[in-house]
This record gives sequence, C-alpha cells and structure tokens, in this order.
Amino acid sequence: MEKFDKTTRKQYRTKVEEEFPDTLRWGNLPFEKKLSMRYGENPGYPAAFYQEPGASGPNMASLELIQEGTKGLSYINIGDMDLGLRLVRKLSGIYPNRHICVLVKHEMPSGVAMGEEPVEVFQKAWGCDPLSNFGSVDVFNYPIDKPLAEIIVEKGRNVEVVFAPDFNPDALEVLATRKPLRVVKLTAPIDDPSRDNGLEFKRVEGGLLVQKRFDSKIISPESVEVVSEKIPSKEEIEAAIFCWTVACFTRSNAIVIGSACRIHGIGSGQRSRIDAAEDAIKFSKRGYGSEGCVMASDAFMPFTDVVELAARSGITAIIYPLGSIRDEQVLQTANELELAMIITKKHGETDSERCFLHR
Repeated sequence: MEKFDKTTRKQYRTKVEEEFPDTLRWGNLPFEKKLSMRYGENPGYPAAFYQEPGASGPNMASLELIQEGTKGLSYINIGDMDLGLRLVRKLSGIYPNRHICVLVKHEMPSGVAMGEEPVEVFQKAWGCDPLSNFGSVDVFNYPIDKPLAEIIVEKGRNVEVVFAPDFNPDALEVLATRKPLRVVKLTAPIDDPSRDNGLEFKRVEGGLLVQKRFDSKIISPESVEVVSEKIPSKEEIEAAIFCWTVACFTRSNAIVIGSACRIHGIGSGQRSRIDAAEDAIKFSKRGYGSEGCVMASDAFMPFTDVVELAARSGITAIIYPLGSIRDEQVLQTANELELAMIITKKHGETDSERCFLHR
C-alpha cells in the first residue's frame, strides 16, 4: 500500500497562479480584481475575487485581509463570508443591540446564535452542530477580544476564517498563534446599508442567469399570521422569525429548527422536504436536541409527513408558506397534533413568502 504523508496534502495548500484580467465587464458594469484566490472550488483551477466599483457598506467590497494564514483565502471562503455576513446583517437589523454569530460551511449556515455575552454567543453557535462546524467560516457582528480569540483557537477546534468588524490588538496576537487561520476585518459599520446594483448573477454554460436579490419581509410578529387552533406564545413567534431568517440563507429544500436565540438543527439542500426535516432533527441531536423547538420550512408542505415528524420530535410550532393543494389537510393534521401554525404573510394578504435559495 502506498505510504501517505504530509506531501500528499500539498495540493490543498498550493496557490494556483491566475492570469485573469484586471477588469471584467457585464454589460456596461465593470468589475475590478481585488484578490487572487488560492484556487477555485477545486485545487488546480485558478480563481479571483472581483469587486463592483461603487459598492460600499458592509459587503465583500469592504473586506480587509489582516492575516492570510498559511493557505490564503479560497474561492469557497469568499462565498462563505458573503453568505455569513448577509445573514448577520439581516439578523442585526431585526435584533439591534444583540451579539450575533453565524458559522458557515460550504455556503450554508451550520451554527447561528445571538445573545448578550460575546464568548457565550460563539459557544452557543458552535454547540448547534460541533461536527459540521469543524472547518467553518465564523462571522460576527461584534469585535473579537482576547477571551473570545482564546476560545476560537482552542485545541481541537478548527476554524478556517474569522470575519468580524474589529479585533483587539491582543486578540490578533492570540489568533496569530493558529498559523492556518485567516483573519478578515469588515471595514464598514455593520448597520450601514450595503450598496451594489442589487442583482444576482449565476453563470450557466452558454449564458448567464440574472435575478433581483431576495430580501425577506418577515421581520416582526406583524409580518406573519397564525392559522392554527393553538395560539403560539410570544417566544414561539420570536423563534419562528429567527428560524425563518436563517432558512432564508439555507440551501433549499431547507428546514431549520431552533429557539428564540439559537439554532438547534438545519436540514439543507435535499430533494424532498421530509428528508430536509429528518436531517434537521438528526443533526439537532449533535447539540441541543429538538424538544420545544420551532420549525421553519422555506416552502409549503406538500404532505402531512413533516408535520407528523415535527410533533413526534417535540416541535411546538411551525412557520411556513401556504401554496400546497393539501394546505387544509396539513392544517387539520397540525390541529389534531396541537401544533401552532404560523404562515409567512400578514393577515389580509393573498400570497405567502417563500425563501428558496440555490447557491
């Protein structure tokens, strides 16, 4: 059998030289090269990050690489940072004056928490799913101090990137002891508006898909309507809005379960809704469990199976859009199981909001 050693991992550390132009254009819009990446989605393929001229505020145009680490930023790191920052920014707008931490793995949230104490918030986010959080990109809406830095670099905890609005000097000294770690500063205030052209681009072979960026309107108890016989508590409503917001940044099909201050389980990227729900329940067992949680579903329930699973797993309420031909049957089942059902529209509106994401 071939003997493997550290040289076999060289491909993951070797930066690929890229010869992309300094400026790329989409129509009349130029994009200027800001950073060369270590490589693309896979080793051996060149990649770069281009900034939109005029973009400002808390977004990828405002990043400053403080510590490159032994490997440097990769294509996937930037994608993770973008998704994490967008979720942090959205939550910061809904919950001002809260410390918020989002951990991202492969452009999907893997741990989310908020609270008052910086170290505790990070630990709560990590505890959502410690297995998935291994190798995560960790995004904060608050500065990193020395006690938090010491927790981040603890032996056995593997963090790829720390992305935050600021770093205390003694925190940077601690983070520098973890040689592979990348440290990135957001140079714009987190509560400033993010400005770019507001469009999303997705390259397909032979063309380009373009759409306006989605921004959820579910931001308060007034944004939703209760349709079940059981009336959710104030805390369940708060948890529903929190979980729905996380679902907006989770690859579809998405099911998110949690409480009012932390996520317990995330099921993402599945072809069927019941598979996503089963994953969310299963992954919650790595951390806080599903008992007493609220569930968010990014689209309607095509069958009653998710509702039945939720009830068996100790879920007390569900937030979801209407739109299934079985909406009445789903609600009837929920009433029989004494679940509170919250829909993503205001009373009197016709259409529910759904939050599909395919990145």
